[in-house]
This record gives sequence, C-alpha cells and structure tokens, in this order.
Amino acid sequence: MSNNVFDYIVVGAGSAGCVVASRLTEDANVRVLLLEAGGPDTSVLIHAPAGVVGMVPTKLNVAGYETVPQPGLNNRRGYQPRGKVMGGSSSVNAMCYVRGNAWDYDHWAVLGNPGWSFKDVLPYFRKSEDNDTFDDEFHGKGGPQGVTLPSDASDLNQTFLQACANQGIPTIADCNGADQFGAFMYQRTIKDGERVSTAKAFITPHLGRPNLTVLTHALTERILVENGTAIGVRVRLKDGVQDFIATAEVIVSAGAFGSPQLLMLSGIGPAAHLQQKGIAVVHDLPGVGRNLQDHIDYVMTYRIPSDTESFGLSLRGAVAVTKGILQWRNERRGIITSNFAESGAFFMSKPGLDVPDMQLIFIPAIVDDHARKFHLGHGYSCHLTLLRPRSRGSVTLVDSNPATAPAIDPGFLVEPEDLEDLARAGQMMRRILEDSAFDAIRGKLLYDVKADDLEDMKRDIRNRADTQYHPVGTCKMGPASDGMAVVDHALRVHGLRNLRVADGSIMPRLVGGNTNAPIIMIGEKLADMLRREH
Repeated sequence: MSNNVFDYIVVGAGSAGCVVASRLTEDANVRVLLLEAGGPDTSVLIHAPAGVVGMVPTKLNVAGYETVPQPGLNNRRGYQPRGKVMGGSSSVNAMCYVRGNAWDYDHWAVLGNPGWSFKDVLPYFRKSEDNDTFDDEFHGKGGPQGVTLPSDASDLNQTFLQACANQGIPTIADCNGADQFGAFMYQRTIKDGERVSTAKAFITPHLGRPNLTVLTHALTERILVENGTAIGVRVRLKDGVQDFIATAEVIVSAGAFGSPQLLMLSGIGPAAHLQQKGIAVVHDLPGVGRNLQDHIDYVMTYRIPSDTESFGLSLRGAVAVTKGILQWRNERRGIITSNFAESGAFFMSKPGLDVPDMQLIFIPAIVDDHARKFHLGHGYSCHLTLLRPRSRGSVTLVDSNPATAPAIDPGFLVEPEDLEDLARAGQMMRRILEDSAFDAIRGKLLYDVKADDLEDMKRDIRNRADTQYHPVGTCKMGPASDGMAVVDHALRVHGLRNLRVADGSIMPRLVGGNTNAPIIMIGEKLADMLRREH
C-alpha cells in the first residue's frame, strides 16, 4: 500500500481525534493517519498541571483567537484560546472532568438524535475513564483517561464549600454522579501529578503501532471530494503540500472553530458565503458554522492576606512556587499539581428549574482577564458560568486561506434573558464569596460593583465577562429535516459519503458543564460506530 493511502484519516489530534485514532488502530488491520496542525506535546507546561497559567495567556501551544466585536459586551473583542498541539485543548485546558447533566443528553435524543440519550452515552464515558475515587454505575476504572480528585488542594476550598452550604448549596462527593446540584471538589484529568491529555492517554502509549501514523505541524487545507464522496485530504507540511487518500472515511475533529472552517474551505457549507469568498461550492450545507454556543463566564475576585494558603504575586508566593517546582520534579506532588480550579458548585438561579443552570469554579488565586492581567498580592476568585445560553453565534470565513483564522462571533448576551439570569446568579455568587465563612480572611473586592444592585452587576458583566472556553455546535447533529443540521446521529455529514465530524462542534446544544469529557465520549462513540459499520 502506498505511504499516502490509509483506511481512515483523522484531522485534528484533540479531545476526540486522539480517541478515534487510538480506538480504530486497536484493529491491526486498520491503517489510520492522524493529522495535527500544532506540534508535539513535549512542553513541561503541558505535563505540569499548574503550567496552564503559562500557556493560555502567552499563546504557547495555543491558537489565541479573538472574536469579532460583541455588542452584548460593549463591543469588546473576546479572547478564544484553543489548543494547537497534540491533545488539542485537552493539553492546555484547566483539566476539570465534568460530564454535564443527564438531561442534556436526553435532550439531544429528543431533538432527533437516536442513540445519544444519557443511558446510551454513559457506557462510553465509563469506557474511557480510570477514576481513582469512584467505582459505581456512573464511573469506570482501567480506561486510558486518568481522573483524580485534588491531592494537594488549598484549604480555601473547604472555606468555599462551607460558604456554599451556608447559602443553601449542599456539599456532594461526586458532580458526575446521580445528582449534579451541590458544591464539591472537582475531578480532574490528572494522574500521578501530571496532566492526562487525550494525547498522553490515547496516543503516546501506542505510537509504536505500525498501523498508526501521526503527523504534527500538518495543516489540512481541504477535504478532497469526488462525486459526493470524501476520498482524502490535502495537507500543508513543512516540506510542501501533499494529498493523502482515505479508502474508508475522513473524520474531521478540528474543533468548534476548525471543523466548520475546514468544511467551508472544502466547498461544504452555505453556498452564498462560499461564493463570496471565491470558493467553489461542492455541497450547499447551510448549517456549517451556525449554531455557535459558548459558556459565558463572569469572575469575581477578592484580596486576602499574603500569609493565607493561595497562589499569588509576592515574595512568599515566589518562594512557595520555587519549592513547589522542586517538589513536583522530585515527587510529582505539591502545588504544581494544582489545576487551580479545585472546587465548585452547580445550582439553580431561580425557582422552577429541574436541573442546575449555573456553575461555579472556585480558584485560590487572583485570576483576571484569562490570567493576562497581573495583580500583586494574594486572593481568591470565583467563575460563574451560564450553562445553557439562549444566545447563538457563528463561525465564518475571512478568506480562502487555510492559515487565516476564521471570524468567530459567539453572540454573547444577544438574548436579554442570558444577562438577566447571569446577573441574578452573580448576586448568589457574591453572597457565597462574602459569606461568614470567609470573614476571617476576606479583603477588598477587586472591582467596584455595588452590592445588591442588579443593574450595576449587569454593567460589570458587560465590561468584563468572556468565554469559559467551551465553544460547540457549529456542525450541529440533527435529522435531515433540520435545515441547520450538518451531521446525522451517526455523525455522517448530510448529503456526502465517507465524511464524518467528531468533536464539540456536533453538539446540538451545550451541555451543563465543561466540555472536554463529553468530547472524549463523542470520540469513543464514533470509534465504536465505525467498527460496527465497517
């Protein structure tokens, strides 16, 4: 067989792509090419969990996209970092392992996607998981994806949990268990003191497989389509452009921004938009790039004394980090094993809701503007996330150059109810952060927001809120009767053969939680479907 011919080609070595490539090559007779536009995952900032704060703001291993101006955010441009490295965003994220609510997946099924109810997808969550704490009907052991509770967490987390309890949010052990409502310690994709990205879990142990070929610094320029069938891809490598042929299928796993961009560059998408950019229309598919949803995030930060156990910019903080680096190097223990997002909560912002619509992420540090703005001293921060926004946005092409970033419009707060709900929940977050549990240490709020003034909080949200890094939906899964659906329930692109999409872009609706674990599940489910079909 020619060295440019494979059974499957997977575009994007991220949270789903690594899973698909790994599972397919468990069959020694199946040849898979895995393509990644970024480089190898060799940086210590990837493997040391606390290194996340060194990557997101500096754009190391990150594609640092910006949104178009957001009217809902006073026309600010938001920051949209995505992993550009083996493992994709699973190599640069904050490592929270959260599945969302069972309701989310049942709702996907109601929307016309058979096989995606929570009962259907739970086995795939369990299959990938190696959980060090929980061993029950909701969790798996022995899978490739390490999942652990914090080993060296700040004592401030217990203060946060007590404050939540005082405000009516009970402490629970497992946010991925039977009931999501409550406050808890986050489960994390960390094992033995190191980040477990999908590259490390699913690809690195199997690089010796002769049927698995991995190419990094490989920018896929377009999908090759003949007579309505995907036959391969054209890839820009360091030494030139090369075509690779897929005898079975092409799987696009380039993420909520990259997947619709690649489809459109290949002539698959809204015909008028493609023609406007000078791209020949291969298949008119109006939903490509539409239905963008993202979790908008609002942060409150309080100062605390420098002798409190927390991360901070101070002489004491520098000494603690230096000691922590040595401890991590020698023992894989200590503060460098922290993902910062150590505890949190899910709660309902108003009466009458069946499932939580808000998420809190508590961080024992001052966090401001994606860690790009520094403040001297110590503090604690809390992120508030609106879980199921009504607002929708889009991803469109700027031009026909594959190296040009797409135009990203999350449409934050275009629906007024999103702002109403977020502000109301922001008042709850403030009550928690100013609860008596924090009285002994709490200092000044970093920003000037009037207490119990809903309109002033809305002003502050418009001034400062931004993404929680969970864009989805731009290659929406749905039946052919849905004019905006891009893929069917088997993740096949509507109207084309041998072409599928598998990543967060296929979600018809955002899940109520972080998106990395659900995207790993999507990879597991697609790999199983492919093995059954072929």
